[in-house]
Amino acid sequence: MPLSLLAALLAGRAVAGDLFVDSLDVPEVLTATRLKQSPAEVPGSMTVLDRDLIKASGARDIPELMRLVPGMMVGYLSGNQATVNYHGTNVTEARRLQVLVDGRSVYRPGLATVDWSDIPVAIEDIDRIEVFRGPNAVSYGANALMGVINILTRHPADSQGTRLKYTAGQNGVRDWYASQGIHDRSGDYRLSLSGQEDDGFDHDQFGRDYRDGRRLSRFNLVASHNLDLRNSLDWQLAAKEGSNQRPYDYEPIFGKIPDGDDNSDLTARDYAGSLRWTFDVNPEHSFYVQGYAEHWERLQDFDACEAQVAFSPQLAQLWALDPKYVQSFADSLPRIPRGTAQEQALARQVVQQLAAGAYLPVCGQVNQNIRETRYDLEIQDTLSLAEGVRLVSGLSYRHDQATSETYFDGTVNNDIWRLFGQLEWHLTPHWLLQGGAMVEDDQLSGSSVSPRLALNYLITPRHSLRAVYSEAVRSPDMYENDVNWSYRVRNLSAPVYGQSSTYYFARAHGPGDLDQERMRSREIGYNGQFDELGLAVDIKAYYDEIHGLISDPLKVSDFEPTNDNDIRFSGAETQLDWRLTRQDRVRLTYAYVDYDASSRYDQRLTARNSGSAGWMRDWGRGWSSSVFYYGDDALNEHRFERVDLRVAKRIPLGRAALELAGVLQQRLDDEPLTWPENRYDSRHLLYFSAEVDF
Repeated sequence: MPLSLLAALLAGRAVAGDLFVDSLDVPEVLTATRLKQSPAEVPGSMTVLDRDLIKASGARDIPELMRLVPGMMVGYLSGNQATVNYHGTNVTEARRLQVLVDGRSVYRPGLATVDWSDIPVAIEDIDRIEVFRGPNAVSYGANALMGVINILTRHPADSQGTRLKYTAGQNGVRDWYASQGIHDRSGDYRLSLSGQEDDGFDHDQFGRDYRDGRRLSRFNLVASHNLDLRNSLDWQLAAKEGSNQRPYDYEPIFGKIPDGDDNSDLTARDYAGSLRWTFDVNPEHSFYVQGYAEHWERLQDFDACEAQVAFSPQLAQLWALDPKYVQSFADSLPRIPRGTAQEQALARQVVQQLAAGAYLPVCGQVNQNIRETRYDLEIQDTLSLAEGVRLVSGLSYRHDQATSETYFDGTVNNDIWRLFGQLEWHLTPHWLLQGGAMVEDDQLSGSSVSPRLALNYLITPRHSLRAVYSEAVRSPDMYENDVNWSYRVRNLSAPVYGQSSTYYFARAHGPGDLDQERMRSREIGYNGQFDELGLAVDIKAYYDEIHGLISDPLKVSDFEPTNDNDIRFSGAETQLDWRLTRQDRVRLTYAYVDYDASSRYDQRLTARNSGSAGWMRDWGRGWSSSVFYYGDDALNEHRFERVDLRVAKRIPLGRAALELAGVLQQRLDDEPLTWPENRYDSRHLLYFSAEVDF
């Protein structure tokens, strides 16, 4: 259908009358270039998940919504640890997407990851999510290597009144939400409180109970003030606290040692505040100044047990000389493997310690605590230089800090300066040229330039063909490049080598000289809005290359990150959103990804074929339903297929309204989710919600 419509369009024929009536409002997106643009003008591929779609999906969190985005790979390390990658790369570390909440990055600076389960925003507060599918470092800097997910919350003026919601169901699902919107002379305000809880997966591949549940509470206060006709002020405060279960899975190196704690649960606390002043100089010129501060705390304290020899100074020296020799030594005991004279001398001392009773277990307290802080200040100017010519430019400064005794033996700081610009030039009514670049200076990884050039042929204001070339970088994070990883064990159950507090023998040090990952992307595509048919279509074909890829596993026992890897992606994607009638809406996505990766770790989280299909219907008299299918042919070698059904009834109650809804998620496959240990007792999940607003 999309191809036939496109063929008719290119042939100059009208379909069902005039499909391209310019008097209708053209939808606009912001994330691609920081300029408000119609989808036909965007220099790349965009997916917009609007409020109605988000609600109809029945999703409880943001990672599940990403299944509606073509090419997005959603996996789970555990029930409370989602990973979201565009097209793929390493299954355990999703480090190549920039994620924003109302322009504020939630990409953690120290461990360079996004805690998808802990983003401090309730799904009920989201107005829409704009996803730029492709590199966009030109607009958002390093770490927007493969795409940008911009979560935009509802304006407080659209959130007036009271709203209450409660959700409960199988698998320990217990969610709640409450918000209050207020309008007075000073402006509009929304206060929302929310919580989320579930039990995670039921058991692992051996049938054992699996500790991966989550519990969290959130606070959000949003305000908007129109100071006068040209000045406005917007600010937000957000906080989140909760706990994520973690199983104690340490395996002792020497001998059979009893387990320590039955868990190593993680306490998570997030705090954020932002302030933006916008000044409209005139209809053709505006600028804003925005500042925000964020603080993340991840506290993980637990008891651990190991043989006393694990704290031997001689074993630590041996590890510092050659970690691989220690592994060989542990496997060959009591024999001493070949090595240098120094290695063998240290190994003999360790053997003597073992003979003197160093096999005996000792337990103590360990932590993996980390605190991360970010301060960001940005100035942006948007100017119409002439008819058909717009320029957005800006300058930003960011300070990142990470503090951890375990990971950094103290504090690591980083300062980042950015200068960016994007020019939009309508050469003719049909040809649109766009170019821009981000110049970035990173204290830890050096300077970089990320350019983009795009040419759009506007067949009509709602239909375009595009060709895009862009480059992007990802800076190695503090964890990869500057880690100083060691475990200090306190309150030992018995003195070890005369000490009640000592260090575990294994240590890891970052190389300190990692280079940036560099990506080159080529894309051609078509975007069309058939207004009278209620149809929106986007098609793209692409070829992406990433060089200097950091793919190696980063464990204290195996920490050797390099820039030695690369990956190539090519393929095609399409999305179709069709409002068949006022009551019916159909949405389809499909992605084909062909890839070639030098590292086996980057070959796991890429499904060659993936997609979704959804049908939403308003049946009248307050009844509505939606059904969605999600499928991936292989995520970490596991097939995924699921059908979600949501049925809702809205009941008027005078000036108030009550909505009752039920969601059924039915797995069509019988495989674990991403990893072998991620298993449910049942192939279906059922939960219900009641929501009232007045």
